[in-house]
Order: sequence, then C-alpha cells, then structure tokens
Amino acid sequence: MRITGLALVPPPTAADQPKVTPELLASVLARYSRSNDGLANILSKVDLANPDASIDRILKFVDYGHASIGGLTGGLAVALDGVSMWLAWKIFEISTMADGQESSTRYITMDASNLPTPDELGLPADLADRWRDVMGRAFAAYHAEYARLDALSVAEPARVRLPANASPAVVSRLRKNYALDRARYFIPLATRTNLGLVQSSRMWATTVKHLDSLPQPEARAAAKLLRDELLKQSPRLMRHSSAEQSFKAQTAQELAASLALGRACLSAAPLADEVWVRVDRATPSFLAETQPVAESLRHRANRYGHQGLATRRMRVSFAWNNLALAELRDLNRHRTGHRYTPLIQAGFYLPPEIDRAPHAALLADQLALTRELLDRGSPAYVYSLLLGAQTPFEHSTHADKFIYEAELRTGMGAHFRYAEHMSAALREFFKQVPEAHDWVVEGTAEPE
Repeated sequence: MRITGLALVPPPTAADQPKVTPELLASVLARYSRSNDGLANILSKVDLANPDASIDRILKFVDYGHASIGGLTGGLAVALDGVSMWLAWKIFEISTMADGQESSTRYITMDASNLPTPDELGLPADLADRWRDVMGRAFAAYHAEYARLDALSVAEPARVRLPANASPAVVSRLRKNYALDRARYFIPLATRTNLGLVQSSRMWATTVKHLDSLPQPEARAAAKLLRDELLKQSPRLMRHSSAEQSFKAQTAQELAASLALGRACLSAAPLADEVWVRVDRATPSFLAETQPVAESLRHRANRYGHQGLATRRMRVSFAWNNLALAELRDLNRHRTGHRYTPLIQAGFYLPPEIDRAPHAALLADQLALTRELLDRGSPAYVYSLLLGAQTPFEHSTHADKFIYEAELRTGMGAHFRYAEHMSAALREFFKQVPEAHDWVVEGTAEPE
C-alpha cells in the first residue's frame, strides 16, 4: 500500500491571484464569515510568507465545535495505490462527499501476485494457505473464462452489440470488454486496486477517523498512512482524525449484524432478482408542491439538465436483494443520500454465458472458507469473497438523483448487469410515479 498526496498549484493564468495553503484558505474564509471587511483587507493582514500565526488564531475555533471551518480547505487530493478492492469499496462508502475514481477491473493485474499478504489482511494464520489456494484457483477460473469468452465473441460476433461502422480498434476493445465483464465475477475482493480521492480536510478527517476505528488491520494501516500524508497539507485540521469511541461502537455493531446475517444467508447458489422501491411524495401542509412531475423533467436536454422541485423534493429509497460485488463497486460510488449493505454472500452470480458446473468445486471451497471465517467472528471474512458474491444493497436519496443514476447506469456503455438492476428499479419507480415515464430516458447499455 502506498499513499501519495497531490499538492495543487495555480495555473499560469492565475499567477496574479493570492496564493494560500489549504489551512490558510480555511482561516481566511472563516475570518471572512465573521467580519464585514472585504477579502482583500483580510489578506492584507496576513503574512503570506509566514501564515502560521494567522492560521493558529483562527483555526482554534475548530476545537470549539466549528467543524465547518475544516470544509473550507478546498479539495485535498490523495492517491492510494495497492489497496484491496474491499478497502476501496469501504472508503467510497464512508467518504460520502468525495470525488474519486477507482481502477477498472479491465485494467488491473489479475493474478495471485496482486493480493496483499494474509498478515496484512488479518487472516487467521491457520487459514492462510487455504485462503491462498482458493484465491489462486479463482484467478485461474477468471483467466480460463476470459479466454473462452473472448474466443466466443470472435466465433459469434453477434453476441457483442457493436455500433454501426465501428473501427477495427473499437471492435477489438468491445469484444474484449464482453469477455472481461463476464469473467470478472471470479475476481477476489482482496485484489489490489488503486483509487484517487479529492475532499476537504473536514471530510478527510472523518474518513481517516472511521478507517482507524475499523477492525481490519488494512484499514488502520491506511488510516495512519493517510494521516501522515495529509498532515503535510493540513497539519492542524488532521489532528481530529484518530479512532473515536462512537465510530468503534457502531462499527462493532454493524460487524456483528453482518456476521449473523452472513451465517444465516450464506450460499453459493444463484439468487433470483428482487427489487424494492419506495417513493415518498409527502410535503408539509403549509408548503405543498404544485409542480407536475412532467414539468419538472421535460426541459432537460440530457441527464445533466436541471430538474424541478417536483422531483427534487420527492424521496426515493431503492434496494436489491442480490447485487453482486462487481456491480456494488460501481453503484456504491453514487454520493447522494445513504447507501447500506451488510456485505455478505447470500448467493453467487454468474452470467448466462458461464456454466457453473466446471466451477462447482471452487465455489464450494470458497463458501466453506467464508463460513469458517464467519463462524470465528473474523472481520477478515470479507477477503474470502469473490466479485460474484451477491449481497443486499439499499440506497436512499431524492428522485432527481435516482433518475440521474437510472439514466446513467442504463445508458450507452453501461455494464450489462447493473443496467438490468437499474431497469428493474426504474420499472418499480414508474408504477408509483407513472407521469415520469415519458420523460426519463431508459437506455439499453449499448454498445457492450
């Protein structure tokens, strides 16, 4: 694991603008909010070459509950190399206000050399060899299925939904994506990946505090490395980033619930699709909503268009019983609202193009390993999961955000499986909000 902070510098076109460190930015804007002086007057009183005294005078307010000051630092960019896919998922789950990206499964190394060691993951020593064996066989299954599916896409090109007049390079890329996206369910969740995040000091402090409160050694190691790196850019505000009792208590309760549900539901059989959508259109009697839903939606030229109050005030919760971890990695990155999953294996998904029979022994051994870790109450059970593991997943947000997500995740180039999930949720949404049907663009996820 390697953590790298990225210091932002102004472009040449901003050479004549004041140059401030993240914490000086926060202190100046904090003073700005507590003064009727203009910004230029406030900056004139700061020695930009030696700003520490000014920063210390103002940032002491953070210690008295004014945490919002920590949000004034602007975006602090950090790259995390070589973390497990589990840790990348967890960081996105808890960093609800971050902008970020994770490496695609199409572009990272897929073999046992790209796994952390059992010690790094906190796996019981007596299960280490068994874990290595299952993970190695999972990678072998991935490579075997990729090769078979790649050959199938050549032999039967109609399987790949190619755009008209596609160039040879595009044909080759889409053909490979067809195979990669169907073989990926054998990838271990422990596989190393990379991610980059940008968020304020306030949110970084919360993220690091949460990571430091988790039982997985990898999370605590990442917390230390992140803190050390972020202290270079925001030394005062990152003091508030150590493990904290409320985080530890809630984390322990959530782990206990996941272990119990995981033991009760554990299965390697495919779990049939269920979707749940709840729409709440209630408004206060003194502030009724009068805009028709159609009027809220019809002015958009595309999914990025602004929606009206009718959808922005409408609450939507939606959930699936069997979201594979492969899709969870993508759908979990939608920042709005609240997302929740117990991260268990209630079933195992493989696409129709893959025969389960040749992989029955692997799936049985993986299931037995997961059961052993669950029975021991080990938080390292997450590292025994493969991306085909199916878990319940719930997201609560507002209708405008749900519509954006549905259009994005069924649109051009969307992964075939999460397009299926989003289409199912959209159908349920239309049952409850039928007047939205003509204005929401459900895609077909083409090309592949």
